Amino acid sequence: MSERVIVVGGGLSGLSAAHQLLLNGANVVLVDKQGFFGGNSTKATSGINGALTRTQVDLNIQDSVQQFYNDTIKSARDLARPDLIRVLTYNSAAAVEWLQDVFKLDLTLVSRLGGHSQPRTHRGHDAKFPGMAITYALMERIEDYAEQIPDRVQILKKARVTRVLKDPSDDLKVTGVEYESESGEIKQIFGPVVLATGGYAADFTESSLIKKYRPEIFGLATTNGTHATGDGQKMVMAAGGTGIDMEKIQVHPTGLVDPKDPDNKWKFLAAEALRGEGGILLNADGERFCDDLGHRDYVSNEMFKTKFPIRLVLTGKASNVLDFHTKHYSGRGLMRKMTGRELAKEIGCGEAKLKAVFAEYNDIADGKKKDKYGKKYFANGPFDIEDTNFHVALMTPVLHFTMGGVEINDKAQILHSESKKPFDGLFACGELAGGVHGANRLGGSSLLGCVVYGRVAGDSASQYLFQKLLKQGGSAASSAGQRLSKISLHIDPNLPGQVVVDWNSSGSGPSSSTSAATTSPVTSSSAPAEQPKPEAKEFSIPETEFTVDDVKKHNKKDDCWVIVKGLVMDVTSFLPDHPGGVNAIVNFAGRDATEEFEMLHEDRVIPKYAPETVIGKIKGSNPVLEL
Repeated sequence: MSERVIVVGGGLSGLSAAHQLLLNGANVVLVDKQGFFGGNSTKATSGINGALTRTQVDLNIQDSVQQFYNDTIKSARDLARPDLIRVLTYNSAAAVEWLQDVFKLDLTLVSRLGGHSQPRTHRGHDAKFPGMAITYALMERIEDYAEQIPDRVQILKKARVTRVLKDPSDDLKVTGVEYESESGEIKQIFGPVVLATGGYAADFTESSLIKKYRPEIFGLATTNGTHATGDGQKMVMAAGGTGIDMEKIQVHPTGLVDPKDPDNKWKFLAAEALRGEGGILLNADGERFCDDLGHRDYVSNEMFKTKFPIRLVLTGKASNVLDFHTKHYSGRGLMRKMTGRELAKEIGCGEAKLKAVFAEYNDIADGKKKDKYGKKYFANGPFDIEDTNFHVALMTPVLHFTMGGVEINDKAQILHSESKKPFDGLFACGELAGGVHGANRLGGSSLLGCVVYGRVAGDSASQYLFQKLLKQGGSAASSAGQRLSKISLHIDPNLPGQVVVDWNSSGSGPSSSTSAATTSPVTSSSAPAEQPKPEAKEFSIPETEFTVDDVKKHNKKDDCWVIVKGLVMDVTSFLPDHPGGVNAIVNFAGRDATEEFEMLHEDRVIPKYAPETVIGKIKGSNPVLEL
């Protein structure tokens, strides 16, 4: 594969960069140290921000890009970098609509999260967590491309990049990366590099960046996957780049505490949408202690000042709005449905006190009183002790996101620590890129940062690649010039009426097609216009039968079976590769996980990503997967 860009990291930022590169005409090698794409992006639960989107206009939300910019500047505080924030906010609507138009994603529900002056956090009606829905769409598309056009897209999984390669004669010129394969071989790939390796909010390694920059919070649990160990930050700094704002590690206020395992280092996140839709926080005395919709660092700090245990409480009305979330958390044993009287008894504050707390809050929401904590936005009230459909969960602050990272400019180019000049051929996006969010990130801006700066990095890297080829001269220059002259015709094939350039055209003008059914997703000067997709190995369900009692015996991390839609699956060896984390499956060890599976996944993920885990079926059942 010639004329390629190396993208390191298969989360949403890396996937966005890869797709943008392909649409721009560049070839891509996508590398990830995990066995599964997705990173932390699949865990994002609230949505993606966008200002002045079509959805907002349709809903008559009076937002503006300037308001979003101002909110982000305010949240970033003294570390705000206006140039980076301008790119983030002014490209937000285009990012949301790119996902809607190119990947056919539903993002037509809008919520207001903490720190936002308007509702602008988009998610879909399909009930799945938006991070998972968005990331899976891009992930499955790129994996299809790798099968359809392998000369354009190459995927390397379980390949841990360990070093950025540079030209020995030029300290600013990056030539590729070195990586360790699954078998332990050390290999090298050459080309421009887009690093999208994520953050370091789970860096509990010997060289921990958390311990180095924020030792006082090193003992907190994290919502991140085990992969978030700051690999990219460490590589870039070793290569001469700069780490900026590294002490700015966001502590999210609402990590879900498992009553059965409260000290577990790995926590699930309670979506900020829960508070956006009216959930309130109560301390051990059943009292409010903060503006529930304040900035994350503010709410976390107020939690540390009050008495634990702290509970997040949703009214029945809010529970209905967030039915997917409450079912999901309840299925994992992290949230419980109860009456108001049961809540008062569990807290131990007495019904009279809880009733008084609710009454005061309702008066504030109705405008009869001013909130001493400054809360301005209220949803899905009133709170009534007679409510029989409260949903309640225990909360603890958790390590969540790292605002710090490598220093970039507004073109996603990584800057050298001494000269402050951009490296030649090295770009960063996503959580790896520092300075985009300043001192504090707004909810809903993590997915946005991934898409916006992923696309910016893709644009910058493809421009760099083509300019490099033009300078080389010869056939490479001819190919690059041909691509550059026709790049405006690269429209995604899944859109109606698209135009796809035939790079093999022998004439002086572009040869194009307007038939979506007969063109390949992206074309290459060295490839035919269409290549048939290789036939996948047919998936079949083994005839071996097990009883439910048989499955119950395999209920541990090192011996983990689950039931899904009548299938019996031995997922023991799959656990390390599960993008949702080990605990997400182990919680259902020896049990039927069908309801939880259907909430998060399409049936096709079993034969596509884990066919070897299916060892049989439940006795007397006739499992059928909707593929």
